Amino acid sequence: MNTFAIVTQVLRIAVPYLFAAAGGVIAERSGVISLTLEGYMLGGAFAAVVGTFYSGSPVVGALCGIGGGAVLALIHAVASIRYRADQVIVGIAVNLFAIGITRVFLKLMFGSSSNSPRVDGFATGYGDPLLWLGLLSTPIVAFILFRTVFGLRVRATGEKPEAAASVGVPVHRIQYMAVLLSGALAALGGVYLALDQHQFTDQMTAGRGFIAVAAVIFGRWSPLRAGAACLLFAAAETVQIHLQGNHVIASQFIEMIPYVLTIVALAGVVGRAIAPAALGRGET
Repeated sequence: MNTFAIVTQVLRIAVPYLFAAAGGVIAERSGVISLTLEGYMLGGAFAAVVGTFYSGSPVVGALCGIGGGAVLALIHAVASIRYRADQVIVGIAVNLFAIGITRVFLKLMFGSSSNSPRVDGFATGYGDPLLWLGLLSTPIVAFILFRTVFGLRVRATGEKPEAAASVGVPVHRIQYMAVLLSGALAALGGVYLALDQHQFTDQMTAGRGFIAVAAVIFGRWSPLRAGAACLLFAAAETVQIHLQGNHVIASQFIEMIPYVLTIVALAGVVGRAIAPAALGRGET
């Protein structure tokens, strides 16, 4: 395989991570912990396949996927912002709920506990609009966060919510908007996976949402640095794929490469990274 083909493969693998990390950054910069990225991706993937299956249109499917992620994000937002529940526990609960609800409806709607029927997808390769949107997702979020009034308010609520409220910023409304946007973006990562593979399979996100959370921390809550971390993890996954046929190293060890890289990256950065000051406080 030549260099161009390898770069293309890295970019395609990076797209779900980029979508999810972009969503994670914007939620956490508003002060809400985004452990729910895995659940958003899974819900978005399933809703996208259902929408495409019944409409025959991947565009409708993608919109349904965004809606699926937004519904899960709304549950997360209400529990974390309205009722001030522990955001880590809420995150775990939303992820488990997404796994369970997609499994139940997979069985009810398609009569299978493992996968859906095949559906249409977008064009392959560079003709896929989600590929380009994914590659642009972190620069777009960077622009929103650092060049718009909404972004300024998001950052203010994540750092000093009391001060933001004292000058008239509707803190809770901004957090709701940030979490819903996070859910929609992360869901697009799941939509890309599902439509690229033309079907939904049980737990098909396979921990990508958690790796995106690691990318957010590794990137120190900067969209562009988080995007760079996603490309690093995608490169590791590409190496893993190319080593699959290597019989010198056991396949179990090869499959561990992206996850080991995640642990090493976090071990090197945690302790030095400074999170948004109000992250996870759940109070105003």
